[in-house]
Amino acid sequence: MDENESLAERFEENRPRLRAVAYRMLGSLSEAEDAVQEAWLRADSSSEGVENLSGWLTTVVSRVCLDMLRSRQARREDPLDVHVPDPIVDRPDRVDPEHEALLTDSVGLALLVVLDTLAPAERLAFVLHDMFGVPFEEIAPIVDRAPAATRQLASRARRRVQGRAVPDPDLNRQRKVVDAFLAAARGGDFEGLLATLDPDIVLRADYGPGSLTPSKTVLGARAVVQNALSFAQYAQFARPALVNGAMGVVNAPEGRTMAVLGFTVRDDRIVEINILADLERLADLDVAALDA
Repeated sequence: MDENESLAERFEENRPRLRAVAYRMLGSLSEAEDAVQEAWLRADSSSEGVENLSGWLTTVVSRVCLDMLRSRQARREDPLDVHVPDPIVDRPDRVDPEHEALLTDSVGLALLVVLDTLAPAERLAFVLHDMFGVPFEEIAPIVDRAPAATRQLASRARRRVQGRAVPDPDLNRQRKVVDAFLAAARGGDFEGLLATLDPDIVLRADYGPGSLTPSKTVLGARAVVQNALSFAQYAQFARPALVNGAMGVVNAPEGRTMAVLGFTVRDDRIVEINILADLERLADLDVAALDA
């Protein structure tokens, strides 16, 4: 085996970890793949003599992701725009083996939404240290900070993340609540819908920048129920699924994915709903596993 073949094999061994890092950093499956590919190009040309290839590749993909986050932040005209990260969709009874590395550490949509609110350097410090155990001394050069300052970046991010909605770990209990929500939506039962929702529920609906339907954030159970017509449309074609490891729904009339809904269920109430209805992004989403 020549040196190039050996490097390619070692890179493939690291690919699942690199994809997991990039997905947590970017919240985009396609951008995560781009970042990993860029890491391969750099490894192919610059990794000669590197002793710890895994650590070196993690640093490379992190730098690529940091640049992408900063570029994204500079392009974003309104920092308050509603954005739902790319969901990972699986059958309701099992997770695709290829998705398992991406979904460790309970990387639900609710967590990714919070990560999207962080400054790029905060996000990198938190993801690398808290999720992948990278020491602050190794993260500091990536964000051009001293280790102590890098620790503070992660600490600030951690405080934000700790306030996120954490789902009930029992998928069966989640499923019962989501099924009750869908049944009430199909029947136009407003009171039934209200009974499934936490009073302080947060709903985000991302229709994409080119849609005639504006993206929105809706706060509170009664305000969410007032959007029941859209739920009825989703419920009619609802297919149960796991969305980032939690119960969710894929709306796919005639086989075309129109929306993916991720639910966060806690104490038998829905505390958060994240809806991706951006048709351009949904067209690239892999939901083939639902038909397997």
